[in-house]
Amino acid sequence: MMHLLRHLQSDRTGASAVEFALVAPVLLMAMMGLFDLGYNVYTATLLEGAIQKTARDSTIEGSVSKTSTLDAAVTEMVRNIAPQATLNFKRTAYSSFSDVGKPEDFTDVNGDGVCNAGEPFEDANANGSWDADQGKVGSGGARDAVLYEVQVTYPRPFPVTSMFGMDADYIMTSRTVLRNQPYDLSEKVVKVANCP
Repeated sequence: MMHLLRHLQSDRTGASAVEFALVAPVLLMAMMGLFDLGYNVYTATLLEGAIQKTARDSTIEGSVSKTSTLDAAVTEMVRNIAPQATLNFKRTAYSSFSDVGKPEDFTDVNGDGVCNAGEPFEDANANGSWDADQGKVGSGGARDAVLYEVQVTYPRPFPVTSMFGMDADYIMTSRTVLRNQPYDLSEKVVKVANCP
C-alpha cells in the first residue's frame, strides 16, 4: 500500500489536464468579459459617430420635416451591430449653449429657493409654467442650440455579465449639442409669468 501511495505522489501524468480544468473557467469568463466590453465600446463609438452626423444634418433649414428619416439612419447604423437594439430619440431646443439643462430664471421674492407664491419667472419655453429645464421639445428654430440625445438598449451578447448580477440589457446614452444654422430672422420673445 505504501508503495502505491509513493508511486501516486511522484506520478505527473494528467497534471496539465487538472491545471487546465482549474484555470479554464476563469480564463473563459475573462475572455467573454473582454469581448462584451469590446462590443459595447464599438457600439458606443458607432452611435457617437452616427449622432454627430445626424445632428449636423439636423441643423439645416427644412430638417424638421426629415427628423424621422435622420433618426432611421442612426437606427440602421446601430442595428447593423446590435440587431435587437431599441433606440429612443429626444431633441430639446434652447436659446443658447449656456441655457442647456438650466432652469427658467425667476425672482425669489420670499427667499425659499422655490418658484412659488406668485413670484415672476421668464417663461423661456412658452408653456405657461416654470420648468427646471427651460428647453423646448423639438428641433427649435434658427440659431437655437439643440440638444440631441439617443438612448440605445440592446441585449448583452455574452452571458458572463449575468453571473456578476449585471442587467441582461446594456443601456447607453449619447448626446451632442449643435446650433441651428441662421436660416431665417426668427425673433426670440421671452414671456414673463408668475409662479403658482
